Amino acid sequence: MGMRRTGFWTVMGMLLLSGCAHQQTLKVDNAEQPYRIGREDVLDVSVWRDQELSRTVPVRPDGFISIPMVGEIQAAGKTPTELAETLKSGLQAYVQEPRVTVIVREVNSSRVFVTGEVAHPGAYPLRGRVSLLQAIALAGGFTDFANSDGIVVIRTDGKGGQIPVRYSDLVSPDGENVILRPGDTVVVP
Repeated sequence: MGMRRTGFWTVMGMLLLSGCAHQQTLKVDNAEQPYRIGREDVLDVSVWRDQELSRTVPVRPDGFISIPMVGEIQAAGKTPTELAETLKSGLQAYVQEPRVTVIVREVNSSRVFVTGEVAHPGAYPLRGRVSLLQAIALAGGFTDFANSDGIVVIRTDGKGGQIPVRYSDLVSPDGENVILRPGDTVVVP
């Protein structure tokens, strides 16, 4: 009977602990990331010496593009080089030694979202490297009721998770700023 009770409490403890671990806290990674094509971007697809296959295509909201002879191709989430390789292998049945280049003509997908106790919550375009401090400034700064030491950056880049940030740490001389990535949401409680 004692062994059964111990097993019961062990299982209950594991269940309780697993229920508390639902949010992953991420380590800040400010390393430069290669550009990944996103939904609503506009691409120039060039097939060398084949004007019929070269064209400007939008990335649809579902992340796909349509190319003659190849059909529907997933573009969102790939680098331009990765997409060019995918198109090259798809065209090999129709074109002898295809040389494909993909150029991002318009970047429309890179946005960050700032919400909560800021003057102007909303979506902001991500042009180049934008830090958390810069995003807060774009949103007009904190309101009078903001808890500036309870900021959370929600990252949705495949790993998921949250980055808790204290404003006082950001502005301290040895504080590390967070470089935002496309799709990040900044929550100021």
